[in-house]
Amino acid sequence: MSSTLCFERCPRLALSLIGALAALVVSGCGGGGSDEAAVGPPPSSAAGAATATANSVANDCNDARPFYWEVGNADGTTASGTVNSSTDSTVYTATTRLAIASASKWFYSSYFVQRTGGALSAADIKFFNFQSGYAARDFSCLPSPTQTVQECVDLGDNGAYNPADDGVFSYSGAHMEKHASLNGLGGFNNAALATEIRRQVGNDIDLGYIQPQLAGGMITTPRDYATLLRKIVRGDLKMHDALGTHPVCTNPTTCPNAESGPSPGGESWHYSIGHWVEDDPLVGDGAFSSPGAFGFYPWIDRSKTSYGLVARSAGTHVLASLYCGRLIRKAWATATVQ
Repeated sequence: MSSTLCFERCPRLALSLIGALAALVVSGCGGGGSDEAAVGPPPSSAAGAATATANSVANDCNDARPFYWEVGNADGTTASGTVNSSTDSTVYTATTRLAIASASKWFYSSYFVQRTGGALSAADIKFFNFQSGYAARDFSCLPSPTQTVQECVDLGDNGAYNPADDGVFSYSGAHMEKHASLNGLGGFNNAALATEIRRQVGNDIDLGYIQPQLAGGMITTPRDYATLLRKIVRGDLKMHDALGTHPVCTNPTTCPNAESGPSPGGESWHYSIGHWVEDDPLVGDGAFSSPGAFGFYPWIDRSKTSYGLVARSAGTHVLASLYCGRLIRKAWATATVQ
């Protein structure tokens, strides 16, 4: 079992598209960053502590540069900033549009929980817990604007059911893809999916798909993702009450009902309804999150009163975002620079 995360690999056939997309949609100019903390509130405040932590060159946030970060509550953004790099001229802001990989999962689960009024069936829960038995090991869709969800399910072994995986946690985008096909979304392509997801989470959220993959195909901005998180925190979306429910263990080294799953530093998390619960008994703080392989890391704190995110698109270096985000979250909660 690798100690690194593999949150929804970039599909093989989409690699060239992702590269082109990044060049087009990620704000990219700028002359490197300063190592000085951004001007803002004093470090003695929660916002000041979060700002100083994000801009530090002496903690894990230094490894995440460049990135955009934000924390907030039901009323809106309370602190945010762009942290630049001296070695990478990319500049991330609240309006940078980027591929979010597995952070897409929280959108699909929020959509479906809202659609059902919070009344998930036992079968729904197994799909969102990644215990459905549909767990293709090499799951991927085509980077095509015309491919549909059902065509992705039918690709290769994506739609294969394995009885040995039924009831066992196995991390794969195939669970959500099959679930979508069984619930009326089979004929939807990228554009139709975006319209349908917004129908439940809100038309005020700008989102799109680069492939019809519910678990990892979305593109959006930090501002729009933060809108989803605020709606959950406020209770506008039924996901508020679904956070952390029906958790299943995920680390094969510590859980007999887990076959495969990402494990940051060997930690043991649980998986809830399309999102993680960071409740490792040694280092976990109970936050709910949905890290994406390209470095997009959104969270809602354990109390469901604040949210945050670290936004970047940097290959497969998700751990840098995760570790930085944790520090920002702790700094905000304790008003102490980390």
